[in-house]
Amino acid sequence: MGLKDYRRKRDFTRTREPEGQGAASAPGHLFVVQKHAATRLHYDFRLELGGVLKSWAVPRGPSLDPAEKRLAVQVEDHPMEYGAFEGIIPQGEYGGGTVMLWDQGTWEPEGDPEKDLPRGKLAFTLHGQKLRC
Repeated sequence: MGLKDYRRKRDFTRTREPEGQGAASAPGHLFVVQKHAATRLHYDFRLELGGVLKSWAVPRGPSLDPAEKRLAVQVEDHPMEYGAFEGIIPQGEYGGGTVMLWDQGTWEPEGDPEKDLPRGKLAFTLHGQKLRC
C-alpha cells in the first residue's frame, strides 16, 4: 500500500500525527497496539513489514488468549514513526480522538509474510509486554 493513502487522509497542519519520512532504514520486526478512542473505541494493531507499519483495526480489542479469534480489518499502512505516537487527533480530522500506546514488542513471522499477507494469511508469534503468543 505505501503511505499515499495515509497522507491523503490527514491534514498535518491540524494533527500531530507523524507524516513519515518513508521506509525504515533497517528492517525489523516491531509491533505495536494502540488504544484508539475515536468515534468508536477500538484498538489498532500494527506490524512492521516492508518498511511501514501494516495496520488493522480491531473493534473488540486484542485477546490475551491466543486461541480466541478477533475480527481485524486491514486499514492503510502507517509510517514507522507512528509506532511511538500517542496523543489527541483533533475532532473533525480522520480518526479524531485519543490514541494511547497499549502494547509493543517484536513479532516473529512463521513462513514468508511478504507472500502470505497478500493471500490473506499471516502467521506470527508476538513478544510483547502484554501480548505473548
